[in-house]
Amino acid sequence: MTFADRVIQFNEQLTYTGNVLPAGIRVMNPFRESPETGVIAAQFYRKYYSDDAVRYLILGINPGRFGAGLTGIPFTDPKRLVSECGIAYSGKVTHEPSSVFVYEMIHAYGGPGAFYEQFYINSMCPLGFTTVDEHGKEKNYNYYDSRALTEAVRSYMIGNIRKQIALGTRTDVCFCLGTGKNEQFLRKLNEEYAFFGKIIALEHPRFVMQYKTATKQVYIDKYVRALRDPAAFTG
Repeated sequence: MTFADRVIQFNEQLTYTGNVLPAGIRVMNPFRESPETGVIAAQFYRKYYSDDAVRYLILGINPGRFGAGLTGIPFTDPKRLVSECGIAYSGKVTHEPSSVFVYEMIHAYGGPGAFYEQFYINSMCPLGFTTVDEHGKEKNYNYYDSRALTEAVRSYMIGNIRKQIALGTRTDVCFCLGTGKNEQFLRKLNEEYAFFGKIIALEHPRFVMQYKTATKQVYIDKYVRALRDPAAFTG
């Protein structure tokens, strides 16, 4: 099986098997909620991952509604799927700021082909979570947004980190997107389970786009330095 085959199989088998979630929190599984998502994601992975190369793993938080929640591809919203990856999309066209940053960074690195042959992006929790606010609007919810949710999904995340390593990713270095709670939780798990030899945490794309847009290029440059030479990267 190629790397693409393994990822496609991983996505097809994704289902939540953790503990009962806190009241008001819903699991978001893009591959169960829309048949088109699996088809789109399979096209993407066959385009960029049809080989047996071992890649660095990049772990985000969990999928959001307007990016991977629709395309099945982490940090790839429908707009970037079409314009940057050349894959057709007929569903709801959305814009995710994190996806904008990631693809600007990918271009700085050398483009999608060069990037994806070296890196595989997924999340600490490959399934997303949502909640409904007081106005009845569905919102993204992160696994660390409540202690109860973190504890409920902890064993599920541990199992999925192991599964993502088994796809064919390196364990000497892992890249973590998020220098706050996501980094803290990954480091805590890594101390206990020794998944990776080194963890390099980078500011989350959403944080950059929301709070640091004026200095966005500084963060793009930082990402590229870390990704090109992780052994030498010190922050």
